[in-house]
Parts: sequence; C-alpha cells; structure tokens
Amino acid sequence: MDNEEVVEPHVRGDGPAQGEVPVQDEEQLIARLGEVRGKLLREVRRVIVGQDEVLEQILIAMFCRAHTLVVGVPGLAKTLIVRTLARTMNLDFKRIQFTPDLMPSDITGTEILQIDPETQQRDFKFIPGPVFTNILLADEINRTPPKTQAALLECMQEYRVTSARRTYSIKPPFFVLATQNPIEQEGTYPLPEAQLDRFMMNIIIQYPSRDEEIEIVRRTTTEETADARLVMDAAEILQVQRIVRRVPVSDHVLEYVADLARGSRPNSENTFQFIRDWVEWGAGPRAAQYLVLGAKARAVIAGRFNVSCADVRAVALPVLRHRIITNFNADSQGVRVDDVVAKLLQSVPEPSEASYARKARGNR
Repeated sequence: MDNEEVVEPHVRGDGPAQGEVPVQDEEQLIARLGEVRGKLLREVRRVIVGQDEVLEQILIAMFCRAHTLVVGVPGLAKTLIVRTLARTMNLDFKRIQFTPDLMPSDITGTEILQIDPETQQRDFKFIPGPVFTNILLADEINRTPPKTQAALLECMQEYRVTSARRTYSIKPPFFVLATQNPIEQEGTYPLPEAQLDRFMMNIIIQYPSRDEEIEIVRRTTTEETADARLVMDAAEILQVQRIVRRVPVSDHVLEYVADLARGSRPNSENTFQFIRDWVEWGAGPRAAQYLVLGAKARAVIAGRFNVSCADVRAVALPVLRHRIITNFNADSQGVRVDDVVAKLLQSVPEPSEASYARKARGNR
C-alpha cells in the first residue's frame, strides 16, 4: 500500500543472533548437524517419552521454513513437545487457545490510544499480539471462525502484520504448529483445503506404546522434573534454513517427486486405476515443492549433502495426507488417505540415475 510504514517490534533474537551470521563452511556445518540432531533428540527425550518420528517431522518442517498441522487427541504432549523444542533452541514460545470468540486482533495485535502525561498529546500505539514470537502453538485452530483463521494464515504466509497502514515484520525464525482434535467436531470450523495446503505437513500423533505409557506415568507422578538444555540458537537455525534451500537435487529425484504428485491426480494421464477409484482430488504443485524441501531437510539433519528418493518417501505421508481427498467409494470401502498414499508409494517406480541419464540421452 502507498505510504505504508514498516516497523519491526521486538521479539527474542532481534539482536545479532538473528542478523546475518558469518558464513561457515557449509559441508562442515552439515556434517556437524548429524551430531546436533542426536543431542537435540536426547535433550527432548529427557522430557518427552517416545514420539521420535513426530519430533523428526517437526524439525524437518522447521528447517524448511514451513509450518505444520498436528492432529491428536488431548493429553498426548503436543504443547510439551513444542515448548521443549523451543527451550533446546533458545526460542521465544507462545501458545494461543483458539475459541469461537477469538478475534483477529487477539492474534495479530491492536492499536490503543495513549495520552502523553506532559504534553497531553494523543497518539495510537501498536501492541503486538502473540503472533510476534519464534514458535507459535495454535491450539485447536478449527475452533475459531474463518476470519480469525485467515488472519493467522496471512501471518504464516507473509511474515508480517498490517495495522493502521503500518506493516510490522515478524522476525524469523517463525514457525507455527497448529493442532486439531480429531474426536470432537461439534461447533468447529474445519480448515478448507486451500488453507490446509498452506501447511507443509499434517502430522498425526498416536497413543504411546505400553512401555512408553508406563514410563510417562513413572516420570510425571513424582516431584522430580526433567528439563532440556540448550543445543542450538536462532542464528544456527536460520543458517540451516538457508543451506536447505541450496542443497542440490538430482534430476532423477525431481522426476520421482513429479511422478508421485501427478500420480495422485485422478484426471492425470496414465494414472493408476486405484487413484481413479478412490480419489476425488489429488495433490497440487505445492506438494511437489514440499516433498523436495522435506527431502533436502531430512538429508541435511542427517549430515548428508545428497538427497535420495528414500528421503522423499520418508516425508511423503505427512506431506500428502492432507492434500489428497478421497471420494465416496473410498469412504464406503473403509479406505483412508494414508492407505492411498502407501499404495501410491508402492506403485510409482523409483528411477535410477543411470536410467534417467539414458532417457535424457535418448531425448537429444
């Protein structure tokens, strides 16, 4: 907008830690990330029992500079996981409990009228909302009306808030983890598919195993409380995010990603019969983008600079499960989206570098 003023309110990490950092040797940093990942998971396990796959998926999304949607019944430590990760990375953490009466200004912030006690001059001052943080837990996002949901999604996309013709930047790293309760749907406002597509991953938290549940009860019913220690900081996270974007990807991996995304669409040419039978709408191009980014991040946090099709398969389920919409036939046969994604991964052949090179030579 014309005459729009950009203002940067203070959040943790505004200082040198979040500015430009000296460029280190990228290969050395990637090699060290394997050790850092191990330390990070060990510190989180001091507080959280199990959920290793969930933790890794959240880390992948964070290092991709993306956001996640987590689905799980109450009491599975969703809030504790996010708070513990924030503590191990020295990041500011805030939580919003979404309710039907929550307004957009309750998230983004509001203008208040102030009077100078000496001059009696009146002026409006912007009070930043909880969205000005590093890690934001949007608890039960489907319990608030679409207008408030849209306000949060705009912040996620634009990394800024506009109020009274002034734009207030949200300092990176900025990561939103939104949760939904899969049981109680009365009085909720489900996110439409276009808004669900803004989330990189849809992570499902399952019940713990019997041994894990015994350990949870043992840890949480005594006076002793474990605490996670600092492992990374904001500057290192930003640097990893930049490196993830620069990691090269082989053409045969890109071809595999494109085949997965296109293979999920029932109207695509040469698609699979089970896709035509069970799927109403398939994944769009954003799914392919996130499959590549997720595979890059998975390779980087494992200490590798090369991306394989195995990395793509490892992130395919949380990336695709909220982008494929099943039809009535699938619902009547008890076929879930996860079943469709699993069958898609079995059906799409993985191209090798040699076969891709032969194909490229044949097209010349």
